[in-house]
Amino acid sequence: MSGKITFTMIKPDAVADGHIGAILGKIADAGFKFKALKLTQLTVADAKKFYEVHAERPFYGELVEFMSSGPIVAAVLEKDNAVEDFRALIGATNPADAAEGTIRKMFARSVGENAVHGSDSDDNALIEAQFHFSGREVF
Repeated sequence: MSGKITFTMIKPDAVADGHIGAILGKIADAGFKFKALKLTQLTVADAKKFYEVHAERPFYGELVEFMSSGPIVAAVLEKDNAVEDFRALIGATNPADAAEGTIRKMFARSVGENAVHGSDSDDNALIEAQFHFSGREVF
């Protein structure tokens, strides 16, 4: 499945702001197929583990706090060139730098509350998908 899947989360800010439907619609309109999808909430321990690659960075504590602050929507998406195409769809991490029409430009509050997560590599897409979904939850 490498190269054909990516993982995303609609973050607590976008969930709280009522953007789930609009974001899922943009993802579907961009040609992605939903292979797994659920509304869930990360515990502090889950967020620490998921973002442990950033543990030494100064923003780690704030990131963990934010990502465990409310519900998220986790999803596994399928499309050829999934990671690269999805990262183009979501736009730059800082919504001020994101291209017009991207998810972050349209729905993010700030660089820290930027609406969506997108895997940064094929390897991480698989790791992140397996973190959130069991094999029987991915179709």
